[in-house]
Amino acid sequence: MSHLTPVDEALATILAAFSPLPLQKTSLQSARGKTLLEDVIAGTSHPLADMSSMDGFALRSEDTGTTTPVTVVGESAAGAPFAGTLEKGQAVRIYTGAYLPNGADTIILLEETEEQDGTICAPASLPEGRFIRRRGQDFARDDCLIPAGSVLTSRLMALAALGLQSQVTVRRAPRIAIISSGNELVPAGGLPRFGQLINSNAIFLAQTLTSWGAEVTDLGILPDEEGALAQTLNDAAAFDLIVTTGGASVGKYDFMAADIAKNTELGFWKIAMRPGKPLIFGHYDGTPLLGLPGNPVSVAICSLVFLAPVLAKLTDTPTLVPAPITAISQTDLPENDRRQDYLRAVMTKNDAGQAQVTAFAKQDSAMWMKMAEANAVIIRAPFAPAIAAGADVMAIPLPAEF
Repeated sequence: MSHLTPVDEALATILAAFSPLPLQKTSLQSARGKTLLEDVIAGTSHPLADMSSMDGFALRSEDTGTTTPVTVVGESAAGAPFAGTLEKGQAVRIYTGAYLPNGADTIILLEETEEQDGTICAPASLPEGRFIRRRGQDFARDDCLIPAGSVLTSRLMALAALGLQSQVTVRRAPRIAIISSGNELVPAGGLPRFGQLINSNAIFLAQTLTSWGAEVTDLGILPDEEGALAQTLNDAAAFDLIVTTGGASVGKYDFMAADIAKNTELGFWKIAMRPGKPLIFGHYDGTPLLGLPGNPVSVAICSLVFLAPVLAKLTDTPTLVPAPITAISQTDLPENDRRQDYLRAVMTKNDAGQAQVTAFAKQDSAMWMKMAEANAVIIRAPFAPAIAAGADVMAIPLPAEF
């Protein structure tokens, strides 16, 4: 019986090859969803000066509470402030968002007075600061706007921009190459001929890895020919990880495994897992390489079990996939063999709020429809005994973006 590497041992071997990626400055516009590694500090106060919160007239509070007319000597609009200093007995027409003129300390609303012959009256006494947004009311220069550890949302990005910060410090995104293998594959958007099929694996991997924060380069589809991998992958050092799909078995046309072996320091080949047995891990010209099987469900499960933890380690993120939880099986499950089994399932809640899972009757690794319908995966340990419906099992709720 050939040796199959246990799943936990395989995962430990893979993770040992990675470390968190270095920090870098990146543009604010490209940092949405990333975790800040340094505080964002305000480079200015906001607002930068006292300004009006209403339309009206800016004047001195000492010139209010009297019927003596006050002369209107100009106006202050947003982006076009009044340039002079307000003297006693003077007022300036002011608009919402405009800077308060020097010398003014209160605002009378338009509806509270009427301009006649270039003058207004303020018969009621008005307090200082009325309808005025003070300089630094929102935040002051050198305030911490966003603490390190925050995930940048649209709102936080706008806050950083107001603080005159156009760059933030984050961890560099993982650079991952994906390579597909198989004469039968046609790129998405193509029309498969008899005997061919669409390369759905590349679509799935690119989208999933991108949602987990990676920069993905699709190097295309390799023919089933010896040496094809070396001809395509001529700069492995440009990537933090290489992910291949297909050609990892030992069939007549599975050249990917042989090509990997020629240039790779192998960590293992074949694991005690279903689906996903013909998994390869090693270093191709010094860059970690994970060779996935070609069956789509195998690719999805291996991404969940191995790629998600790798991306979490590279990005120094606690987890990208929910931890397994205890759920009640709604179906009988047979005795398991020496491979750890991952069963596609649907998870719901019963009336008591307990998680319950129903495994699909067919678990063929080429059947993608059920993978698309599943929202959970049941984990069956090697040599697990048969269980009846109603027994507890461990299950992983699938991430929403998966």
